[in-house]
Amino acid sequence: MNTSSPTDARRAEVVRALSRVLPAHALLARSEDTIPYECDGLTAYRNRALAVALPETEQQVAAVLQACHALGVPVVARGAGTGLSGGAMPHSEGVTLSLAKFNRIVRIDPLSCTALVQAGVRNLAISEAAAPHGLYYAPDPSSQIACTIGGNIAENSGGVHCLKYGLTLHNVLQVRGFTVEGEPVSFGSQALDSPGLDLLPLVVGSEGMLAVVTEVMVKLVPKPQLARCIMASFADIEAAGEAVAAVIAAGIIPAGLELMDKRMTAAVEDFVHAGYDLDAAAILLCESDGTPEEVGEEIERMSAVLRAAGATRIEVSRDEAQRQKFWSGRKNAFPASGRISPDYMCMDSTIPRKRLAEILRAIEAMEQQYGLRCANVFHAGDGNLHPLILFDANDPDQLHRCELFGADILETSVRLGGTVTGEHGVGVEKLNSMCVQFSPEEREQMFALKRAFDPNEGLNPGKVIPTLQRCAEYGKLTVLRGLLPFPDLPRF
Repeated sequence: MNTSSPTDARRAEVVRALSRVLPAHALLARSEDTIPYECDGLTAYRNRALAVALPETEQQVAAVLQACHALGVPVVARGAGTGLSGGAMPHSEGVTLSLAKFNRIVRIDPLSCTALVQAGVRNLAISEAAAPHGLYYAPDPSSQIACTIGGNIAENSGGVHCLKYGLTLHNVLQVRGFTVEGEPVSFGSQALDSPGLDLLPLVVGSEGMLAVVTEVMVKLVPKPQLARCIMASFADIEAAGEAVAAVIAAGIIPAGLELMDKRMTAAVEDFVHAGYDLDAAAILLCESDGTPEEVGEEIERMSAVLRAAGATRIEVSRDEAQRQKFWSGRKNAFPASGRISPDYMCMDSTIPRKRLAEILRAIEAMEQQYGLRCANVFHAGDGNLHPLILFDANDPDQLHRCELFGADILETSVRLGGTVTGEHGVGVEKLNSMCVQFSPEEREQMFALKRAFDPNEGLNPGKVIPTLQRCAEYGKLTVLRGLLPFPDLPRF
């Protein structure tokens, strides 16, 4: 008696095809081997792929894509799995294509201030390799010790220093990889400009929907002679929010400008002992870098602005060790939160800087509404929010309330003039909220772009862009301030 399921038969077919182009050790299909790949950093949502491919050469990547394309099998590219929106969650009828073995730094060129690296190279490893030349790679997401440059490309990652130095897009010159059919493709140029249409900005931040990236050329910048960090305390959230806007309004672009509320400050201080002010309602970390003269002048100007905005305490890092300590707290905000809650969901939206206080007050009200705590840490300088909703994933009701809480934060951000994402991507987490921000016509343009690269939706399907039907269903279930989104759409 044959007890195999259609899924088992499909898996066997896929494994046979991939076995022809990959060595045995580079192909995983047993349940116990594919479980570690069932989610990314958003662990609330999981799925199991038919198989996981771990190619070691570009030829193998092309062959995997060609085999999957011939079979009509979806492919989800994966880096280190540190993403926080479910973008690397597998497709149940697809193949997960891991770029983990593409971890070679091809070359560091100190004369052109560039580095050519494979997609699986860790973000921090680029700076470590460039350090002997007095250079570093500027984008520094909190997960930089583990996240890969390929994943940074997918999400257009930023970090605490992106206010001055830009996001991934602003620090990448060229990417190489393969289309869904396994054809080689290149975007951007090693020069300052590229011939023809500039498609690089489309690929950076496309969440693996347009191509599979295997190699990246990034810009390197000189390490500043000096960097100093101000820790400024505020007695209320409003004053902290106004201080952020005041710093930018004064014509100052700090190297970093970050905000943490009292709950987050207490969590990270207990974790790393950075010397944070535990009595403050919120603290700002404001960094200046450059020559000693530039830093001295900017620190003085920022301190004056912060005092005028109501700072109750200002402490400037004495030396490099204390500066690193100040930032260690901010960089460890996520792991520190894991010590005060069984689980957390890290949200990601962006609002105008001047409305920071409003969103924080709104989140306080949501805590009461949904019966869950929230710790807040922001890339305040560019209005990118990272509220961490604390919950227990083993309690289905808490998970449900957490999802509603998160959607409320995202959609409140839109009402305040912002967007539903900043640097973590849409993935599966924010699909419903995309229905609120974008009209059917706008989403159709996104699908048209997707089809131009991937007509049959073979790369990371079902993510990032919500369908018309999904938005109609979401509109049936969700009423925001008494208004049904897209009321003229037929409900299914």
